[in-house]
Amino acid sequence: MNALRNFASRLPAMDSRRDFLAQAGNGFGLLALGSLLADECPIANASGSGPDPLAPKKSHFAAKAKSVIWLFMNGGPSHVDTWDFKPELARRDGQELKGFDKNTGFFTDQVGPLMKSPFKFAQHGKSGTWVSELFPHMSKHVDKMAFLHSCWTDSNNHSPALFKVNTGMARMGFPCLGSWVTYGLGSESRNLPAFCVMYDTLGRGVPKGHSQNWGAGFLPSVYQGTAFKPQGDPIENLKRSAEMGDEQQRAQLDLLKKLNSKSADADLTARIESFELAYRMQMAAPEALDINKESKTTHAMYGLDNPKATHFAKQCLVARRLVERGVRFVQVYSGGMENDLSWDGHSNIQKNHGGFAMETDQPIAGLLADLDARGLLDSTLVIWGGEFGRLPIVQKGSSGRDHNPHAFTVWMAGGGVKGGVHHGATDEIGFKAVEDRVSINDLHATILNRIGLDHKKLTYRYNGRDFRLTDVAGNVVEKILA
Repeated sequence: MNALRNFASRLPAMDSRRDFLAQAGNGFGLLALGSLLADECPIANASGSGPDPLAPKKSHFAAKAKSVIWLFMNGGPSHVDTWDFKPELARRDGQELKGFDKNTGFFTDQVGPLMKSPFKFAQHGKSGTWVSELFPHMSKHVDKMAFLHSCWTDSNNHSPALFKVNTGMARMGFPCLGSWVTYGLGSESRNLPAFCVMYDTLGRGVPKGHSQNWGAGFLPSVYQGTAFKPQGDPIENLKRSAEMGDEQQRAQLDLLKKLNSKSADADLTARIESFELAYRMQMAAPEALDINKESKTTHAMYGLDNPKATHFAKQCLVARRLVERGVRFVQVYSGGMENDLSWDGHSNIQKNHGGFAMETDQPIAGLLADLDARGLLDSTLVIWGGEFGRLPIVQKGSSGRDHNPHAFTVWMAGGGVKGGVHHGATDEIGFKAVEDRVSINDLHATILNRIGLDHKKLTYRYNGRDFRLTDVAGNVVEKILA
């Protein structure tokens, strides 16, 4: 009885039964609210993350790669003119493709006959890989690459195809692969963004769909990609104003953190964390982006002395410097908004692909060689590909090719994939993937696997449903795994 009296004496004074119910009920209400927020706010309860949503997290199993560099050839590079050699296409040059569905490509009224590749092919490496003359530098590294020749998608239009290959869905509003990766694993770097994007630097614009291609969708915004501007300061709003000192800025951030400490709002927490990251980046980012610290030999390896390739060479070199400093995911786009501003060779495939290959071939080869020499290739998964392929027929009234969702080639190197191997195949003219077909879901499942994530377990609850990058499909392409 004495213990009960002591307990009652410590209770706050209540003037009425209404006060009692309000205060007592509040405790039960907060318990219920906390349970709800646990589902809606993974920032606060994600395993291993603590209060920092980008803190490193444990992978589902031992990872082969720590980071990813995705070299995205925007616009749809032609597989039959790059990596998928088709002698039969040359033999049937000029013939009609019988039974062809004119709705396969984008321009339904411009269906021409079969057209051979204007580029010569030759075998390279111990693997004897057939490579187009477009890639004299990359051809030296084919024994590092695992080729997926049987990729396919379900859209013949750029925007939905870009959304599909980036987010797994052919419509906007879903998290992209880079966001899922950083959500699942966090970042090894405290002072740089976990997910960085570099788009075309020659004034050709961003890919169709714009920043939705590297957006976080319904994931907390802290996981979206940080896009580097092609001109001026690479990262907007990074520099503090001239009239503000370090102590004043630190005081502002501390006040924001204090005011936020009583909130469980995920978006607000993500915003505060972005401010903190920007503060840390003010010193780290300029150093990471300063390629002048690299040797002349390194510059030459990437092709910085090649006027045609300088812009992409800089981006590839920055990509290496970023993963070297713990950045988890880097995406580099070649090509801008549309048609001849990207790998979208509707009018003249020889001129279009010849130009973009000249811009990217040496820088990508330099990146592979540099990563290998520094011991980083084993821990970095490098990916090359676009949103779809191109048809083996000519687009009537031109010497170009229309879009082909039925077949395209993607290659991967480093990061736990076998080198010099070829998975899947297209038919004899390169029209459709017919052997060991690889869907976008399969592609994503394989990439996640190499960095230690099970695509079936990487989920996020939104609107009462557990979403995942691969939706309800996807199989890891086991044959290319080291």
